[in-house]
Amino acid sequence: MPRRALVPVVMMSALSFFFIGCAPTMVPPPGTGRAPGVDLGPPPSADGPPAEAPVDAGTRQPVQTDTEPGQVVDMATEVVTGTAFGVSLDTVRAGEFDQGRMWTFDVPPADYFQDTYGIEADSAWFARARLGALRIPSCSASFVSPHGLVMTNHHCARDFVSQVSGEGESLLDDGFYAQSLEDERPVEDFEADQLVAIVDVTAEMDEAVGDRTGDPRTQKIDEKSDEIIERLLEQRGGEDAGFKVEIVSLYNGGRFSAYVFRSYTNVKLVMAPELQIGFFGGDPDNFTYPRYNLDFAFFRVYDDEGAPLRTDEYFPFATDGVAPGDPVFIVGNPGSTSRLQTVAELLFRRDVSDRKVLEFLRSRAAVLEEYIEAYPADAEEYDLRNVLFGLLNSDKAYSGQLEGMADPIILARRADTERSFQRAIEADPVLLASHGGLIDELADIQTRKREAPEGFGAFLGLNIGDYASPTLHRALLAFQIINARQQGAPETATAGLMEQLMAIGDRPEVLDQMLIEARIQDFIDAYGQGERWVLNLLGGRTPEGAAAALVDQSALADSAQAVEAVRTGVIDVNDPALRFVGFYVPAFARFQQVVGQAGQREAEIAALLGRARYQIYGTDVPPDATFSLRIADGIATGYAYNGTQAPVSTTFYGMYDRHHAFAPEYLDDPESSPWYLPPRWQTPPADLDLSTPVNFVSTVDIIGGNSGSPVLDADLRVVGVVFDGNIESLPGDYIYLPELNRSVTVDARGILEALASVYQMPDLVRELTEGAVIPASAGDGF
Repeated sequence: MPRRALVPVVMMSALSFFFIGCAPTMVPPPGTGRAPGVDLGPPPSADGPPAEAPVDAGTRQPVQTDTEPGQVVDMATEVVTGTAFGVSLDTVRAGEFDQGRMWTFDVPPADYFQDTYGIEADSAWFARARLGALRIPSCSASFVSPHGLVMTNHHCARDFVSQVSGEGESLLDDGFYAQSLEDERPVEDFEADQLVAIVDVTAEMDEAVGDRTGDPRTQKIDEKSDEIIERLLEQRGGEDAGFKVEIVSLYNGGRFSAYVFRSYTNVKLVMAPELQIGFFGGDPDNFTYPRYNLDFAFFRVYDDEGAPLRTDEYFPFATDGVAPGDPVFIVGNPGSTSRLQTVAELLFRRDVSDRKVLEFLRSRAAVLEEYIEAYPADAEEYDLRNVLFGLLNSDKAYSGQLEGMADPIILARRADTERSFQRAIEADPVLLASHGGLIDELADIQTRKREAPEGFGAFLGLNIGDYASPTLHRALLAFQIINARQQGAPETATAGLMEQLMAIGDRPEVLDQMLIEARIQDFIDAYGQGERWVLNLLGGRTPEGAAAALVDQSALADSAQAVEAVRTGVIDVNDPALRFVGFYVPAFARFQQVVGQAGQREAEIAALLGRARYQIYGTDVPPDATFSLRIADGIATGYAYNGTQAPVSTTFYGMYDRHHAFAPEYLDDPESSPWYLPPRWQTPPADLDLSTPVNFVSTVDIIGGNSGSPVLDADLRVVGVVFDGNIESLPGDYIYLPELNRSVTVDARGILEALASVYQMPDLVRELTEGAVIPASAGDGF
């Protein structure tokens, strides 16, 4: 279950941990709103533990370098000189596709596909590819039949599987298999967006924005975006007609497009296998290959009359699959990449911000693991296993990214890209005058951010609901509301904060206390136990004692009581949770003062450099991912790993081998094995062809948000659904390395074989392969 979502688990930026006043989220990229009362800005920093030894992209063997975490590095001398793996670093050059192959549908790469694969990809081909694809919460999906059938990943469906479980059911563990339309179960908060039109509004936006910069530019972009959205919606009958419009900025404002979506919300769950099959191998196998994982699920979209939606554009299943060397294409919504970041920014992430995020993830994962083991029933009620899966997934993702940032070859390739870009700027007198010093300025900003190390570890995730104590989350919002009222702000100014406060549900008291303890430990680790405000916060108690007292005594520990007390203004200003926030806010404000302005200027420079890059290279270089629809290309091929060779495809034989090979290690508790097969799988059905491919790998470029994307052949037939990347792909956030990067896909042949032989769902197989009419007894409208 990848960062590539690969889940919105996906990739989360360090910055997303610091915003208060926006909806708690992991992926896609977070909003940027700030709440009154507390000013929040960019990522954190603190000296982390020693960096892992960098590794070569080819051999993955540890090497020695002169750079150390926390050291201010001059890229001109430290990174691109010297040797690694016998290679002189100043001779390393960027690859042709270092910045990726995530092509937009705004300017589809028809000529490139023709030249590379001999495919006649005309406008009709790209239209079919676009209209068959869907964007769903935090993931991607696709129509796979003319009857509204939707395919995505099991890990993208887990929350909905838990949602539709009835009393006494555990569908996450046991799976769900609707044998008729009547058996399909409605899901809530599921929205499937189909991109039906793209309108280039670059000229209109440029004219409106002019030469404005900073906040005035942002304000004018927002105003013009609202105007365009309103106009285009009116042309299609408005939101009531089921449409919505989003303004997508590519190349940091070098190009603007209005994306018109048809949104579907009447959705039912059709099929999801058991968790042990949908997440076979668990965390140990995550981000690895070879794999044996059936990470797929099916939903169905219904129309306004309650009949399955008729879908003219869909991707039928191929029954012949892929062979080594075949071209394949992934159409989905990659969440976010940072391939245009400078090397200095990557070094700051390596030494400071990403390292602190990793420590935070591990801390909260430890809390959840302890609680789940002690209180399994309560953990299931609050869906904590899914939360833990996301944390462990992100842990592995950040670990791989940090390893890549410590690889001198990767940094040298990125440095070469940066030098080429700088030379192109200097070759244009106009760009030189306006942009010539921006890359150096970004490097200076990273140096300044390193001067405020403590806050980068202390204040992560203050308002991310899954990882924050509900009591402390409410206290932070209440603190802001009270501050705003004291400053004379009208109630309308705090209405948004009140809505957020009301949305925070209760969690078990023990878990709330454990999360408070973890937050206190963050403060101690960052600032030291002797820091005055930390001493005041502890009040002579241990972190455990302070957390217990807070949960026991604060009115904010209960959701209903908290909302009433804050709404009526009777909250005691000496409430222990409010005092807790009051102790850390001055330190937080000082931290924000240092990094706030730096973050704003970083964003301005990134926008300027993005537009300059677009002016120089045009659409020859894809823009960074923005959770907008892309088509990426590659070939099905294995690769060298661990001193041997990974095959293109794995089979059911391998799945059963993994189950039996690890069984002796789990004799006392077989079901605790990540490779345990659920009962219906343990004895293979007589007609199950064990030689059927289960998973395969390709060189297609993916990232967080691509989970659930269809993998298509040249005829736009489904050959699989992507669900992960290999461990070597984790630096893909900031560089695409097709030599070893592999996307990992559930093979369509494995899906069909499982549906037919194990789950006994022949009607679903016929629908996928033939677009066959569902039996009349299953429903009307066919």
